[in-house]
Amino acid sequence: MARDLIQAESTLTDRYQTTIPDSVRKALGLNKRDKIHYAIQPNGQVLISKADQLEDDPVLGKFLNFIAEDIRKNPTHIQAISSDMVNRVQSLVRDVEFDLNAPLSDEDE
Repeated sequence: MARDLIQAESTLTDRYQTTIPDSVRKALGLNKRDKIHYAIQPNGQVLISKADQLEDDPVLGKFLNFIAEDIRKNPTHIQAISSDMVNRVQSLVRDVEFDLNAPLSDEDE
C-alpha cells in the first residue's frame, strides 16, 4: 500500500529555528528531544528523517571510565595478547560469515 504524500511548511525564525509541523512529526514518529537527520541531495532537495539514536548506557559508561582510569594509573597492567589466544579466537570464527556493515536485528541489539 503506497503512503500518501505528506507536504507541510514551516517558517524560519530570526534565530534560524523552525517548528516541525505536526503532520511531519507524526509521519516520522518524532518526540521531544529526538534528533533529526538531514540529507541534502545534489538537486537541492532535503530529505529529513528521524536520526538513529544510540542510547547511553550509564553502566557501560562507568565501566569504560573505570577501565580508562585504571590504564592511566597502571599502564604496566596492559599486556599483549598471546599468539595462542589469537590462534584460538581465529579458530573459533574461521567458518563464521559476517558483515560488519550490516545493521543489527532487533534481537541482536
